[in-house]
Amino acid sequence: MANDEMDYNIVFPDEATSETHWQGTKEPVVILLGWAGCRDKHLTKYSSIYNEQGCVTIRYTAPLKTVFISESFGYKELRRTALKLLEILFDYEVEHSPIFFHIFSNGGFMLYRYIVELLHKDKQFSSLCVIGALVDSAPGSGNVRGAVRALAATLGPKISPVLKYLLLALFAVTVFLLRIVLYPLTKYVHKNHYDAVQERPPAWPHFFLYSRADQVIRPRDVRLFADTLKFKGVPVDSYDFVSSVHVSHFREYPEQYTCKCRNFLIACMKDTDGTFMRKRHRVRDQ
Repeated sequence: MANDEMDYNIVFPDEATSETHWQGTKEPVVILLGWAGCRDKHLTKYSSIYNEQGCVTIRYTAPLKTVFISESFGYKELRRTALKLLEILFDYEVEHSPIFFHIFSNGGFMLYRYIVELLHKDKQFSSLCVIGALVDSAPGSGNVRGAVRALAATLGPKISPVLKYLLLALFAVTVFLLRIVLYPLTKYVHKNHYDAVQERPPAWPHFFLYSRADQVIRPRDVRLFADTLKFKGVPVDSYDFVSSVHVSHFREYPEQYTCKCRNFLIACMKDTDGTFMRKRHRVRDQ
C-alpha cells in the first residue's frame, strides 16, 4: 500500500503461516530499506524471503534526490523520512512486535542511520524492540569512484550521454569536495552515515553480507565497520560472497542468501536458552 506522504508497501502474513513459524509469539516486522534506484519489484523478491516465514514486511526505498543530492550537501531530509517510517509501525499497530531491518547499500544505510538516531533519542519510539539488522553491500565511506558508479547505474541508459556525464562530473566534484577535502570541517555540521553509526552504534546484532568483487562498496570499509562495532560490544557476524557484484548476492546465490537471512532472523528471535522469545525487552544503546 501507499499513502500521500511516502511510497511504501506493507504485507501481512496469514495467521496459519505465522503460527507455524513463530509458535504463538508475535511475528517479526521486517523493514527492508532499498538501495538507491531500487524498484519495488526488486525489493519484493527479498521481502518474499520473510513473507514465507510468516513475517510482516515493510518495503521502502528513499528517493534518488535525497540519497545523492540532499545527503551530499548535508540536508537531513532522510531524517523526516525515517520518522514517518517508524510512525507506520504505530499506524498499523505492530509497534509491540519484534523489529528487524534488512538494509541495502549506502542508499538504505543512509536512511538506517537516521532511524538509529531516532531510536536512541526520541521517547516516542522507546517502546520499540529492535532485534537485529542484516546489511547487504554496505556501508561504505569516502569512495568517490564507487559513488559515481552507483549514480551511473541508477541513471540508466535512457538519459542522454552528454547530460549523464555532466551530472556524473558535477556529482563527483561535489562529493570529493564536501565529503573528502572539506570533511574534516563539514563533519561538525553533518557527519556521514558511516561515521555517525560507527561512533554511536545500536546494541542489537548486525550481520554484514558483502563481496570482495563489489566495485561500489569497498569490502575493507565493510570489514572495518564490522570490526569497530564488534570492538564496541555489538554482536556482529559477516559473510563474504567473494564473486558476486554489488547488491547481487541474492541473484547469484539465491539458496545460500535466503538461508543466511532466515537463520539470522531466527537467531535474533531466540532467547539465550534457544526458545522463541515469550517476553521481549527493549534493546537500547549502552
